[in-house]
Amino acid sequence: MKKLINRPEDVVREMLEGVVALSPATAILCDENIIVQTGLAEPGARQVALISGGGSGHEPAHAGYVGPGMLTAAVAGDVFTSPSADAVLSAIRAVGGPAGVLLIVKNYTGDRLNFGLAAEMARAEGIPVEIVVVADDAALRDTVPAERRRGIAGTVLVHKLAGAAAAKGLPLGRVAAIAGAAAERISSMGVSLGSCTLPSVGKPGFTLGEDEIEVGLGIHGEPGVRRMALASADALVDLVVDTIIADGKIKRGDDVALLVNGLGSTPPLELAILARAALARLEREGMTVVRGFAGTFLSALDMPGFSLSVLPVTPDDLTLLDHPVQALAWPGGGRVNKSGAKITIAPHSKPAADDDHDAIVPESGRHLRQVFAGVARALIDAEDELARLDGISGDGDLGASMRRGANALLSLPDAAFSSVARALLEAGEQVRKAIAGSSGPFYATALMRAARRLSGIDEPSAADIAGAFADAVQAIMDLGGARRGDRTMIDALEPAARTLMDQLGSDVAFSTAWRKAVEAAEEGMKRTSNMHPRLGRASYLGERAIGSPDAGAAAAVIWLRATVQSFAARS
Repeated sequence: MKKLINRPEDVVREMLEGVVALSPATAILCDENIIVQTGLAEPGARQVALISGGGSGHEPAHAGYVGPGMLTAAVAGDVFTSPSADAVLSAIRAVGGPAGVLLIVKNYTGDRLNFGLAAEMARAEGIPVEIVVVADDAALRDTVPAERRRGIAGTVLVHKLAGAAAAKGLPLGRVAAIAGAAAERISSMGVSLGSCTLPSVGKPGFTLGEDEIEVGLGIHGEPGVRRMALASADALVDLVVDTIIADGKIKRGDDVALLVNGLGSTPPLELAILARAALARLEREGMTVVRGFAGTFLSALDMPGFSLSVLPVTPDDLTLLDHPVQALAWPGGGRVNKSGAKITIAPHSKPAADDDHDAIVPESGRHLRQVFAGVARALIDAEDELARLDGISGDGDLGASMRRGANALLSLPDAAFSSVARALLEAGEQVRKAIAGSSGPFYATALMRAARRLSGIDEPSAADIAGAFADAVQAIMDLGGARRGDRTMIDALEPAARTLMDQLGSDVAFSTAWRKAVEAAEEGMKRTSNMHPRLGRASYLGERAIGSPDAGAAAAVIWLRATVQSFAARS
């Protein structure tokens, strides 16, 4: 088990201390794992207090929602374990007053028993207490009666509505009615790509095959109602929305609020994709999503997966959803972009070359087209090897990037080869658009600089080609700041450019000079295996990058090798 913790038995208290340290509107009770709002009025002048909680491991719930406009207190049990009735009673005593207390409880046996018992004890002390139980898990609609469903992420929206109602000064009965109505109307469902690991256990609660997922699960690491094959984000959203619609709480014509919730280790990138799909699907079903939220709101430790919660809302509900909150974890906002998320920017126009359809391709243009074709084939064939090398010290995307660049070369129209300079310039433009990361700008700059060197030259000489190659390499160095010895593509390209110049100065045939240049690039690439990286992502690894050649240098050698046969004809 790898966890960023100190001791498993201290995780709850240390987590709560961290939350309080980042939230000036809160404090932690000395002898209990309870977070409370600070700055509360004297008991007799307090508004209705809202208390929620349960087992820890659902962060940011529930401590992250303590603050003006939301929860007044949160009670934390051990991980996935309900807090004791005495702890809940302590929270009631700490924040309650004559206006009363509303307990918002997720529908799990331990939570219902302990919060329920605490409510009875508080009532015996003269504190008015109401309870609202959230049982929003639509995945169980065919399995258990409605009152026995689990409470999952929809609970957070109940917190929000009830917290705003209490902040407006509404009486306990009205706050409880608003919370209860929301709990009755909300439907949620979760999907998991894997289990979670409890700090005290040290291993996942269940295991899944490489292509398996759990559908309709709770928030405590337990399996779902069924297991199925992994599907796309859009398909999984459709599955969840289908279930929520079948639950019968939302219908065509409704205004709804949508909560896209990560279960613990789902990155924002994936949550945004899920939100996109959910918004579109609900709109297609004739519902209007008037508020939408995406993030990790109620998790299951480090579980990968998501849940959707959909709540039909009234104008009064929207007022409560929009009420300001000073709680660490509530994101605010929630307004959905209805104005059209896509705009079109007029493309940059450039003068069309005369007679493109009838352009004459000279010998030099035909030769360059052959060179580009050979380079492209070599880079496409080397995709896996470049990905492997790049994965040693980077993100492993170089192979795919160079394949896209190769396809860009192959897509150049015949008219582009009406001159060498034009072909290089258009290749630079296409490569810039096709190659992601740093390689795209480097190669685009190199091609543009070479095109400038050869502009106006119909049939470049050997010296012209060598000069253009040297300019291209210098452009990469100018743009990125790399020099020989930095363990980059320059360690292959700079020796090649220098060797080509030296060889031509010795009056040897161009084909021989080019072959020697490629050999110099290969030697330079090999030397990078023993270099300490000084630039790029590999520099973050230090000595760990030693032992394999730089991926960028390897890519340069691959396309340089591919040109040898093409240039053999030039002598």
